[in-house]
Amino acid sequence: MIDLNDRLALVTGASRGIGAATAEALAGAGAHVILVARSAKALEDVEERIHAAGGSATIAPLDLTDADAVAKLSEAVAERWGKLDLMMLNAAMLGSLTPVQDIDAKEYGRILNINLIANLALIAAFDPLLKKAERAEVIGVTSSAGATPRAFWGAYGSSKAALEGLLGAYADETAYLKRLRVTILDPGATRTRMRSLAFPGEEPEEVKPPQVVAERVLALLGEERETGMRIRVD
Repeated sequence: MIDLNDRLALVTGASRGIGAATAEALAGAGAHVILVARSAKALEDVEERIHAAGGSATIAPLDLTDADAVAKLSEAVAERWGKLDLMMLNAAMLGSLTPVQDIDAKEYGRILNINLIANLALIAAFDPLLKKAERAEVIGVTSSAGATPRAFWGAYGSSKAALEGLLGAYADETAYLKRLRVTILDPGATRTRMRSLAFPGEEPEEVKPPQVVAERVLALLGEERETGMRIRVD
């Protein structure tokens, strides 16, 4: 197992699903994990599991669409730790699955705010701290709908396509550092609340649990590969 002692990780959407499983895996490998999501109670539950397993974590309940709150979080992290070793951009909103002509503009705005603009704010706020780390990782969670357009998935898929473009550009811009690596992670079919909303008739046992994705994230941290790569977990 990779040793993450003395490393600081930040995971968004950490209250459940892939975010919670990854946060627990990172803490199990020795990292101190900052848990970010809107629900303080759900974050406390994840924090308790991490502590019970011998790990360490700090909860940061906030609305990721609040740019001021994101900036204040980065300031707090800078003051306490001075750097950030890993940032996992996992929080996302599915929205309604509907034909493009029926997409509700207000809901689409919320989807873009959470799936794209919030991640831009996080990158902007934490870029200086990532660049202070000896070796930093940024992992952005995407979807197959972001790479391959799919009927009725226009709103969500286009938000993920834009996120992939943003992350790819950031990877290219920071490649010269040789110590900040960006990974675009497609978790594939995974047993999450979002998956159950998108495929209500699917048996949960038919798809892999979030822990499989979390284990792949840990493995990715120990692999040698180029920045900006798109990785799928099957």
